[in-house]
Amino acid sequence: MRELKRRGLAAALICSESFLELGRTQARVFGVPDLPLVVVPHPLGGLALDRVEERARAAVPQVIEIIKEHAQ
Repeated sequence: MRELKRRGLAAALICSESFLELGRTQARVFGVPDLPLVVVPHPLGGLALDRVEERARAAVPQVIEIIKEHAQ
């Protein structure tokens, strides 16, 4: 992620609610404490594909907002 940001590209981490704090910690550890986090409901494992797709679609507005903020 740090390399993507260094190159000027939009980057984010997608994680479920249960792993939000871990995502924040890992972002700091890897040198990108301001890395945007896209949060989806937990769990993802064990869900039918259509349920995972629902959660992915629900996350799209967060991803679009990150891209818009990066472009400014």
